[in-house]
Parts: sequence; C-alpha cells; structure tokens
Amino acid sequence: MPLRNAAEDVGRVIREGLLHPVFQPILDFRAQAYLGFEALIRGPASSPLHRPDQLFAAARSAGLASALEHACREASLRAFARLGLPGRLFLNVTPGCLLDERLMNGETCRLLNDLGIAANRVVIELTENQQITDLPGIHEGLLHFRGRGFQIAIDDLGEGFANLRMWSEVRPEFVKIDKHFIHGIADDRMKYHFVRAMQDLAEICHASIVAEGVERCEDFAFVRDLGIACAQGYFVARPAPSPDRQLSPTVVQALAQKQLALSPAGARMATAINLLRPVPPAPFDASNESVMARFEADPELDVLPVVRGDLPVGLINRHTLFERFARPFQRELFGRASCTQFMDQAPLVVDQQATAQELAIMLALAPKHHLFDGFIITGGGKYLGVGSSHDLMAMITEMQISAARYANPLTQLPGNVPINEHIDRMLAAGKGFVVAYLDVDNFKPYNDTYGYRRGDDVIQLLGRLICQSVNEGIDFVGHIGGDDFFVVFQSADWEARCWEIVDRFGKAMHPMVGASGHAGAGYMAENRKGELVFQALPTLSVGAVRVHPGDCDSHREVAAAVSVAKKEAKKADKNLPGKPPGGCVFVERRRSGQVDDSKLAGRVLKPCLESAAGQPKDACRRPASTSRTVSAEE
Repeated sequence: MPLRNAAEDVGRVIREGLLHPVFQPILDFRAQAYLGFEALIRGPASSPLHRPDQLFAAARSAGLASALEHACREASLRAFARLGLPGRLFLNVTPGCLLDERLMNGETCRLLNDLGIAANRVVIELTENQQITDLPGIHEGLLHFRGRGFQIAIDDLGEGFANLRMWSEVRPEFVKIDKHFIHGIADDRMKYHFVRAMQDLAEICHASIVAEGVERCEDFAFVRDLGIACAQGYFVARPAPSPDRQLSPTVVQALAQKQLALSPAGARMATAINLLRPVPPAPFDASNESVMARFEADPELDVLPVVRGDLPVGLINRHTLFERFARPFQRELFGRASCTQFMDQAPLVVDQQATAQELAIMLALAPKHHLFDGFIITGGGKYLGVGSSHDLMAMITEMQISAARYANPLTQLPGNVPINEHIDRMLAAGKGFVVAYLDVDNFKPYNDTYGYRRGDDVIQLLGRLICQSVNEGIDFVGHIGGDDFFVVFQSADWEARCWEIVDRFGKAMHPMVGASGHAGAGYMAENRKGELVFQALPTLSVGAVRVHPGDCDSHREVAAAVSVAKKEAKKADKNLPGKPPGGCVFVERRRSGQVDDSKLAGRVLKPCLESAAGQPKDACRRPASTSRTVSAEE
C-alpha cells in the first residue's frame, strides 16, 4: 500500500475495510480457562500503517481518530462474532471517543443485536493514551453503558492517565496492571509490593486484576499465587487472527504446578468439586422446546448448562425461559429455534480446584444474576457440572464455625486440629515444604515477673510478627498453645523469613521490660528461691525441617521431626558464644524420615562459627556476625 498523505491513506483504510483484528486471550486463573479476548487492530500488511501506533498517529494527524476508532470497533465485533469466540470481548476505547455519537446513540448496540453478542459480554477498556479532561461527561457515559450491561476496564494501571484517582472515580470491573510491574516480578521485591497493594485495593473496590505482559513462567506462577484474578501476555498466548480456545500445554502444565492454597483460617479445605451437581447439559444445537421439556420434567432443575462438545458455552435460567415463553406466541415463534438464543452467553465458569474463598470473591465481583444462576464447574476446561450459591454459602458457614472452634483464643490463629489437617493435605498433595517450630526462651521468668497480662502481650506480639513475615497466600501459621507457634512454609525464601522473625522479636522485646531493663539485655528479678538475679530477655528458638515428597506418611511424623529440631535449636542457642540477641534458627537438613531423637541425642552439633570461606558445605549462612544458624547435615 503506497503512502500518499495521512488523510488519504487512513481514509482508504477505513473505506475499504483494510483493518484486521487479532485477539489475545485473557486467562482466568480461578476458572483455568479463558475469561475472554482483547481485540487488537492491525492495518494493511506490508504497509507502514500495519502497526497500530503508526496507524493511529496518522489518524490523529489527519483528524480521523474518532472515525478510525469506530471502524476498529466494528471490525473487531464482526470478527469476534464470525469466529464464535467464547467469553468476553475487551474492546479498546479512548476516553475522548467514549461519548462518540455512534456509541451513545445505540448504533453499536444495534450492531451487537445483529451479531448476536450480548452487551454483558463486552468490556469497554479505557486505554491510557489520552488524558481525561471531561470527568463529569465521562461519568455520564459510563452510567449510560453500564445501564445497558457493558462492563468497564482501566488499561495499564501505573501508566498514562490510569492512576489511583481514576480508579476511585471510574470504579471499573477490571483493572489491568501495566506490564512494567509484572515483568520480572518474581525477582523484584519492590514490584511485588506494588502489585500486592493493587491487589488489596482491588478486593476493596470489588474489581478483578488483570496482569498484563506475563512473558515468563516464573512471573506467571508468582502473580497466580499472589491471588491475581487474570493474566495476559505472550506466556499465556500471543495475539492471533483466529486464536485457540484451549489453553496451551505449557500453560496447563504451569497451572498444575500451583502451590497448595491455604484454606480460610486454617479450616478444612473445600473446593468447587465439593459443590458439584452433575447436571446433564444441553447441546448447543438443542431447541428451546427440548430445553423447556427438560425443565417441565424436573421441577428441581433451576439452570441448564449448554455445551459445544464438552466445552461450556452458556447457561439457561429456568425462570427466565418460562417468563419468555409465557408471552403470547413466544413458544410458537421460538420453540424450534436454538437454545443459544435465550442462554446467558457469559456464565460464571470455575475450575474444580477453585477454593471456597476464591468462589466467594468471584461471585461478589460478578453481576448479580450469577447469585441466582450459580456457576459451571469444569475440569481442564471441560464441563463437569454446576454449583449453586446457596450450597457455597452453607459450605463457607460450616468452615467458619469449624475454624472458630479450633482457633487459639488468644491469637485467633489455627490450633492443633487445623494445623494437623493442613500438614496432611500437603502430604497428600505430594508437595515439598518446610515446617518450623517456634518457641520462646526465658518466657516463664518474664511471665512470673511482669504478670500474665504482659506475658499474653508477648505471645500476641510474636503471633503478629510471624504473620507479617510470612507469605500469607501460601504459608500457614498456627498457634500450638502457650508460647509455641508452628509455620508450614511454601515460600522459597523461608529461611530468611525465619531470621526476620527472630530479629524482629529480639528488637521488640527490649522496650517490653521498661525501666527495669539492664543494658538492653535483660532485667533483675527474683528466682524461685527468692534471690534477686539477672534474667535474660525472652528470645526465640526456631527448629526447621525440610519435608520432601514421600518423607512422611502423616502429620505425626512431621511433628516428631520438627520437635526434635526445636530442641536442638534451644540447645544450640545456649551454647553459642555471645548469645544472639534475638535467638537461634536450627535447620535439620537430613531427610525428615531419617530424623531420630536417639540419633540426635548422641550427636555433637557444632555451631557454624567458621568464616564464610571455611564454612561447612550446605551450612546455612547468617549475614549478622552475632547470630548463626546451626544445621545437621544430610
């Protein structure tokens, strides 16, 4: 396509329909399927206008930006309908074109009706390349589109106009995080904190986060385990004129490697599979008359899923269908038509492994009608059955009661029963993990001297410090009782987190002895004989054990191994010269199945006091010179 001038070239592209949409899938982690597709535009091939940035730059210089954007929307909608793509369509709209007559006067809605695309399947994605100057007008436009069923997304949070103020003003259903914060997040703690804050805001605002620019497997796993709802990027799938509807084997494999999620408050884990009702679905080419007959034959049937092969494509609500057919001549007119005519084309679809907590969040963020319709449950993207909101609420209530029954009354952390259940779940899943037993040293003298109320303060302080130092999405914190705590780590940096807890606890104890403190190391108090002696400040002993798949058969074996490690930590803490200010971490590096109290009892464990150059192989190195990790080698 030879170039003449911007106005003529862009005008020709619009008039001759030379725009070519491509679609990039957006993955829903909880459904383990595509939520929908973002429409991206390309100009004529082998032309300088092929790239969208050059195409739109030329349109702006020619004063044809609005006309080009309208043509892009129409081309994208027609291609989406022609391909029969499932889920939602994310349609890019600049703020300046949001109030375009052709959007506001119903022209786009008529096109949707002609194409058979429901408005609730379209997400208007406000792009970042234009400043919003007419905020009241934008609000008016958003109300207009939301009233017709459209949803709203903000693109590239952190870039351009899409800032926190805009988020609070627009209240979008979807927020896309700019790829700058996603690429390399697995290796960048600062990016992690930024995204974590955005995720917290999203939960408060009832929005779903879409992580853009996911290109590496490590970043994919990281944002998934962080609780981000959706991902988009080359690792998930590249844009294509006719994209695959199924997840790639690489993505399926990455999803299968998901770390074991934590159950709410440590209660027994429940997933969507526990809510499954195996309702035989209707094929997509079934008639409305046959669907009506199914409902009439089964008064308990509230919804009927519609499938294409073994893939869910919609959901028919009993009351909605009955209401339509109750109108004059509707049954005669539409009885033989396809059941897809009256189905919800964007049902709530979840994977069988979605947790009850994830299901509750999805329902809270979804349109209200999903509370009545329930959700479709899939396995590997294939239809399995349906679940109801009523059953989900009953399950969550039961879980909350169970969690409250077994929670420690002082810290409200899970007690022995949920701790044991969680360990057994980890063992059954074949996951490797690390268990850590944390015990306060010198606690009894402190408790006797300052009273049980101050002693309770120390225990509650330690509980808070542990919870703040772990990754709450994948690390389990339990309170065994008294001053004993238990952590099941899935975090790769678990050892650094153990030392963080030790250090923070040691620093926090100094102000807790008040004016009676002695040079910041302890206090004077009476012993059991009534003698005034020096008492050291409470410190922390941490015993840690790696548990590899197949090492242990039950939580009892794990508990026995880590109890031995905790005892060794307390011994090592006393034997270390110049007692560390916060405490000691002992890491049992042999396979937990080989740990035996009698073997350890006769073994001399030497603290790792050598220099870094002369340190034993596999010994855990502690940066601070005053604290050392003691380890038993495999």
